[in-house]
Amino acid sequence: MRTLVLNAGYEPLAVVSFRRALLLVLTGKASVLAEVGEPVMTPRMAIGRPSVILLNRYIKVPYREAATVTRRGVLRRDGHRCGYCGKAATTVDHIMPRSRGGSNTWENLIACCLACNRAKGNRTLAQLGWKPRFTPSRPRGPHWFITELERPAPEWSDFLTGTAA
Repeated sequence: MRTLVLNAGYEPLAVVSFRRALLLVLTGKASVLAEVGEPVMTPRMAIGRPSVILLNRYIKVPYREAATVTRRGVLRRDGHRCGYCGKAATTVDHIMPRSRGGSNTWENLIACCLACNRAKGNRTLAQLGWKPRFTPSRPRGPHWFITELERPAPEWSDFLTGTAA
């Protein structure tokens, strides 16, 4: 079982195991915001199984470089939809082919279905007369550094959209 940890400012900080979350709550370092399932019984009390916890003190997050470009990250950024036709994407395409000087950057990579990837081949969009459905850009926000947020638990949705401040 995974637990979402929110910093004192309600921004996502990490995803930890159920045991680690329980330890943070029992030591008074965090409080439970959302519970799921049966409570945990101790000899002296019953504690709800934490699904989302809030740290009592603000933790300063060290400066992070931009999110690393990965195939998985590009597919996640684009919602697993082809940037050319909108169908389900299973691969990544270089807008400017690498053989023509294109690089592996967020701005040059786009999610792509196999049919569009084969049709595009080693050509540029100008040669084909294609236009991407959106302009690819570098993802922003703290949730791009927490890989476990790729598959968030349903009870986390209120806390990830910023509605629980």
